[in-house]
Amino acid sequence: MRLTTITLAAAVALSSASFAETIAPGDIKFGESGEVEISLTGVAGDAAAGRKIFMNRKKGNCLACHVNSDMAEQTFHGEVGPELDGVADRWEAAELRGILVNSKNMFEGTIMPAFYRASGYNRILKKFDGKTILSAQEVEDLLAM
Repeated sequence: MRLTTITLAAAVALSSASFAETIAPGDIKFGESGEVEISLTGVAGDAAAGRKIFMNRKKGNCLACHVNSDMAEQTFHGEVGPELDGVADRWEAAELRGILVNSKNMFEGTIMPAFYRASGYNRILKKFDGKTILSAQEVEDLLAM
């Protein structure tokens, strides 16, 4: 009886769970202009988590290059990249996802790093080899912001 109850509980939990599968960096399909149409995780991004990543100097570090007036309380906004106020009005979500995944597919000469790329780097430290800067969900969280 106990085994039946456990089995039934597991079946119910599994049937209601979302089975979103994360797309590996090497499996991403880019459009002609560098856009990435489908979510990397199939899970909606969390805007609050995206905000933290945006400000985190050891993760996204977006503020090092971009101004964002929504984060005026943060110091040292960069001026290298474009201002990000109203970015969702200028770009489609697929284009923004493509820029975050690997901006060089859209802007060949950019100095913006590829945040969801795990290979093809030059002179990388061994501890970073095969790793991405951001996880797939962190990319989706930044998009939600």
